[in-house]
Amino acid sequence: MAWMRRLYLGLALVRLYLALSPSYIHPDEHFQGPEVVAGEHFGWKVTKTWEFTSDQPIRSYVPLLAVYAMPMTVLQWIANADPSPMVLFYAVRLLFYFFSMVYEDWALLELGSATMPSVGLLLTASSWVTWSIQTRSFSNSVETVVLLWSLVFMQRIVASKGPSVRNSIMLAVFVVFGTFNRITFPAFLFIPGISLLRHFVKYPSSFIAFTAPAAITAAAFVVLDTHIYTQIPLNSITIHDLIFTPLNNLLYNSSTENLAQHGLHPRYTHLLVNLPQLLGPALALLPFSVHRVLIGCTPLQAAISGIATLSAFQHQEARFLIPAVPLILASVQLPASMAWRRRWMAVWAVFNVVFGTLMGVFHQGGVVPAQLHLSSLGGLEEAVWWKTYKPPTWLLGAHSSDVRTVDLMGAKVDRLVEVIRKMAVCDDGGNGEERSPRRVLVAPTSAVALDRWVDGGEAGRDGKEDEGFRLRMVWKYSKHLNLDDMDFGDDGVLPELQRVIGRRGIAVYEIVKVGCEGTGRSRASAAGAGGIDDIRDRRARDYRDL
Repeated sequence: MAWMRRLYLGLALVRLYLALSPSYIHPDEHFQGPEVVAGEHFGWKVTKTWEFTSDQPIRSYVPLLAVYAMPMTVLQWIANADPSPMVLFYAVRLLFYFFSMVYEDWALLELGSATMPSVGLLLTASSWVTWSIQTRSFSNSVETVVLLWSLVFMQRIVASKGPSVRNSIMLAVFVVFGTFNRITFPAFLFIPGISLLRHFVKYPSSFIAFTAPAAITAAAFVVLDTHIYTQIPLNSITIHDLIFTPLNNLLYNSSTENLAQHGLHPRYTHLLVNLPQLLGPALALLPFSVHRVLIGCTPLQAAISGIATLSAFQHQEARFLIPAVPLILASVQLPASMAWRRRWMAVWAVFNVVFGTLMGVFHQGGVVPAQLHLSSLGGLEEAVWWKTYKPPTWLLGAHSSDVRTVDLMGAKVDRLVEVIRKMAVCDDGGNGEERSPRRVLVAPTSAVALDRWVDGGEAGRDGKEDEGFRLRMVWKYSKHLNLDDMDFGDDGVLPELQRVIGRRGIAVYEIVKVGCEGTGRSRASAAGAGGIDDIRDRRARDYRDL
């Protein structure tokens, strides 16, 4: 129908807008993907997490290189140099928008109705998860696309009336890629795999066409990972050197002691907390569609398989279920009554607009713009981040080696004061002379504890002028909400919401020393008499203390 096509195109524009909106959903969208590859590809100083630096690494490099290396190479070739961090950031977002818009939607059409667009496709296209998570550089986003196409190949194999060699080979490559990308991937294939096993028993040539390429592909991934992690030449790698990242990942996550470091959750968390957050009113339609599992609805079989398997583990984050979202939305049936269907669609629209705006625009929305601003800030030497998600170092670009990033996370204000007091530098007095290296603080504007030190704020109250520094705001971004900084127990619900929402935003503050002798001109004169050397000596001692 014409109106359905127009609606789909309109939703595609919404998806594009939110794909390019710089909100920050979870640190893994940077630190399990572009952060790592940018460091390897451009030689930038980046932050590698323990998953890549431990003695038993649990993340494979091969899927990351397959996804990110090519666009980075193309941008480098076009620019004839390292691309700017801003260009690289938006290129990655557009790449994932392309994956979502083309490959995800195409696979859903293959798995469902042949019409364009189908109801399941429209539901997926109108989901905030598609808008704001599937278009982000998560390994879960890659997992979703690879899973959907794996199900397409499985469906083609099972539906064939004879051996399906080509589809079996493609399935083998996709299954290996998906498993090396995320160890959770096979969980979604257990139930759909039952029909596949029946086909393999009936047609052994399809089984051989699957297992042989799968073994070869897995061996290639293991050898390449070993080469990257150990730097041993490919022709010198022995069986004792091999690194099996999926096995390391499985062993790590099989230990409750290990999972406790990341947070243990009740086993019902996926079902009662995470799925309602992801699906909202669509979850109410699921009980009326479960019977489709028995009649061979492959997407719904895969969703139930994944949710049930992942619920056996006690560390349960909502993003682990991202692949299940399009599978469920492609399978549910809308209410038969037109009146109830309209009511449901109204609730569905409100739910997705609210979550899409919150997570796609405002959630930690200023971290990326702030880091991109710092990448262009001349003379920057140190940046302290407070009460934000971990700042992505790769967005500093080639300047990352010049900037020391201090991530204080949610530290107490006393710890913050202790750190930045040692970093304060003298201002140049506005006289335009060459200034000291710049040190800045990046923090949400909802952090009222900083008001007393901010220029024009409450400086001097409670004797805080003795701390020896002040903060000058040099940049601000308003589309930022720090939802992790709410404490309803101490301040009450309404005051906390007024503070976090009413004072939403993030700012970059220059850290300025209080009590510098004279103006910038007199300091310059003092420097001529050796004053600069004294200042540098004091800073060197401060760094050692810090």
